[in-house]
Amino acid sequence: MNDTAPTLHAGVAQSDITTDDPNAAIHDRLYAKAIVLDDQTTRLAIVSMDAVAIGGICDIPDDFLLRLRTRIEDQLGIPGQHVMVHATHTHPPGRLLCDDDQQVERTLDAVRRAQRNLTPVRVGFGWGREERIAINRTLRLKDGRHWTIRQTNPCPNDDAVESLGPIDPRIGVLRFDKCDTTNGSNNSLLAVVYNFACHPLIGVPGGAVTANYPGFASHAIETRLGDDAIAIFLQGAAGDITERDYKDTNRPRDSKPIGEMLGCSTLDAWQNITVQNGELAIESQTVRFPHRTDIPDRLAELHREQRELLASLRFTSLNFKSFMPLYLKHLMSPDHPGDYAYRYLQSANDSHMLRAMDTENRLNIDKYLENINAMEKLARIEDKIATLERHQAIIDESHQCDVEAELHCVRIGTCAIVFAPIEVLSQVAMNVQAASPFEHTIIAAFSNGYLHYGPAADDYDGGGYEVTECFVGPGWQAIFESTVQSLLERLYVPMASTR
Repeated sequence: MNDTAPTLHAGVAQSDITTDDPNAAIHDRLYAKAIVLDDQTTRLAIVSMDAVAIGGICDIPDDFLLRLRTRIEDQLGIPGQHVMVHATHTHPPGRLLCDDDQQVERTLDAVRRAQRNLTPVRVGFGWGREERIAINRTLRLKDGRHWTIRQTNPCPNDDAVESLGPIDPRIGVLRFDKCDTTNGSNNSLLAVVYNFACHPLIGVPGGAVTANYPGFASHAIETRLGDDAIAIFLQGAAGDITERDYKDTNRPRDSKPIGEMLGCSTLDAWQNITVQNGELAIESQTVRFPHRTDIPDRLAELHREQRELLASLRFTSLNFKSFMPLYLKHLMSPDHPGDYAYRYLQSANDSHMLRAMDTENRLNIDKYLENINAMEKLARIEDKIATLERHQAIIDESHQCDVEAELHCVRIGTCAIVFAPIEVLSQVAMNVQAASPFEHTIIAAFSNGYLHYGPAADDYDGGGYEVTECFVGPGWQAIFESTVQSLLERLYVPMASTR
C-alpha cells in the first residue's frame, strides 16, 4: 500500500424513491444511491437508481436526466457531464417510483448528502464470480436463427437448439475504505460498488414492487458489513442475459435467493481486495448511432414465413381433448399404445387391427404436433411484426436517420467503468473488455438515457428478441466499440505516473 496521504475522497448517501401510492403492494424499498468522488482535480457523481431505465420507458420521464444534472451543477458545482445516472433495470409489476418531481428532489438530496460526507478513502478492485444465476437467453438454433427465452413466447423444440450464446459470470467489485489521514490507519468500509450482468425479471411471489435481485444482494452486503456502509449495484451488459429460473413452472419465482447468492459472492471477492491510493479521471463523447433501415425487409421476411406456416395448417382429425390421451399413451408405450401387450399377441388378426389403428393415430398425433409447432411460431411472428411496425413508426416520426448517445468512461484507481445508454449485449461488452488497455474494465449499461437494445452486428439476421426490440442499425457496434476504445486509451495515458 502507498503510505502517502490519500488524494481520493468519496462520500455516499441514498434516498428512498419508492412509489407513494398507498394502494401499491410494496415488498421492499427502492433507492437512489449516490457516490461522489473527488481527487482534488476531478469531481464526479455516480447515481444508481432502482428503476427500469433513465427515461425512454416506464417510470422515469425523458427530461429527468437534464433536470437532475442542471440542479446538481447549479447547486452542488459538479459539472452536469460529470454526473452518471444509472438504472439497475428492475422490472415493474406496475408503477415503481415516486412522482416525477420527487424523483429529482430525492435523487438530488442523495447526491447533496454524499458530497457533504466526502472523506479520504483508499480504493481497490477485484473480480468475483457467480455462475448459478444467469444464462444467455438467446438460444442458437440449428437452422442458424436465434430464439429468445421470454414469457411472451414458448421455447423452441429441444431438438432445434444447437447452443447458447456467450456469458460473462464475473462480478466487478470496487472497495472504498475510509482512512485516517494522519497515519493511514483505522480504515473502515465506506462503500462497495459492484457490477454484474443479468436481467432482473423474476420479481417476488405475488408480484409486489421490488428492487429485485440487485436490491436483495445489496441488502445482504450491507447487513454483513454494517457501519452504515452502502452497496451500490451497477447493472452490466445484460441485454441478452436472464435468470436461469426465469421460465421455471415448478416453483414460485422469487429473486430473493439469487440476490442473496450474488451478495455472498460479492463479499467473497470484497474480502480479498487490497486498497490503495487512487486517482480519478473521466472522458466522454457524444456520438450518433444510425437508426436501423432494414425493418421493411425484416417485415417482408416475416410475412412470407407467416404465409408459409398458415399454408401448412391443413386438416386434423383431433382436437385437444382427443389428442392429449392419445399422445400420452404413445409416449408411455410406443410399442403397444393401443392396449396391453398381450392383446397384440392374442391373434394375428387382433395384432393387425391394433397396429393399423396405432399407425393412423400416430399420423394424426404427428399432424396435430405440426399444427401446434406452427401455432407457436405464428404467435411469435405476430408479436415480432407488431413490434417492428411500431418501431418503424417511431423512427419515421423522428425524421432522423440516427440517434444521439452519450458515452462516458471513468477511471477509478486501476478500474475503468464504461457508461452507456443502451442495453449492451454480451458479445459487444466482451469485445470492449478484451480490447481495453485496462486490466479491469466493467460495463455499466442502462446509464444516462435509454436507447433500447444494442446487439452485435452479426446477430441481426438471427431474428432474436433483442434485434427485434431494437432501434439502432448494425453500424452502431463499430461506432460504440471504437469510441469507447479511444476514450479508454485517453484515460489510460496518465497511469504511467503516480502521485
